[in-house]
Amino acid sequence: MERTVRRNEPGGYAEAVQHLWERVGSALVRLERAADDPAEGVADGFLEELPQLQYTLHAGAELAVGIDPPPGGEALHAELVAALAEARDITAEVGSVLDDGDVELVEPLLPEWRGALFRVRLARLRALERTALPLGSDSPPEPEPRRRPRERTSLSAIVATVLVIGGAFLFTAGAVLAAWPVWAAGLALFAGGFVLYR
Repeated sequence: MERTVRRNEPGGYAEAVQHLWERVGSALVRLERAADDPAEGVADGFLEELPQLQYTLHAGAELAVGIDPPPGGEALHAELVAALAEARDITAEVGSVLDDGDVELVEPLLPEWRGALFRVRLARLRALERTALPLGSDSPPEPEPRRRPRERTSLSAIVATVLVIGGAFLFTAGAVLAAWPVWAAGLALFAGGFVLYR
């Protein structure tokens, strides 16, 4: 069994996933080629090879379980482990159907098989992309210091807010009283608030 990658190792997670990919990548390419063929092509060209490829996915899933993701990357790593297990299981299902000689039953499984294989690639990219540490860094990057909120709210924001509220009130009052000069003034104040503070 491979050793577990510890959280404090610099770049350890990326290296472990790369090592995993070296083991699984070529098998995944072969399986994707098989899944792209029609059912008869899978039966003719890949039936003997499927158990070995399935075992490679199984070994990859076991290896992935032993990798300790960096803080915050647990969910993405779990997605990678689940994707490998799903690809292994659907490959086994296709192999089982082919062993039974039901080539016609393989056809409905092909889209699911292709999707499971693609999901492995996607999960690997997401895990590496979102958990990557800068090179030469022993720890996660420090968060940027928070910027101080403005100590005073700007005067134009306050005036604009008063204009918008006052304009809305005058517009409503003018509409209720059927006094067009009042609602026109309210509309002008309302618009003025937005012009003042963009």
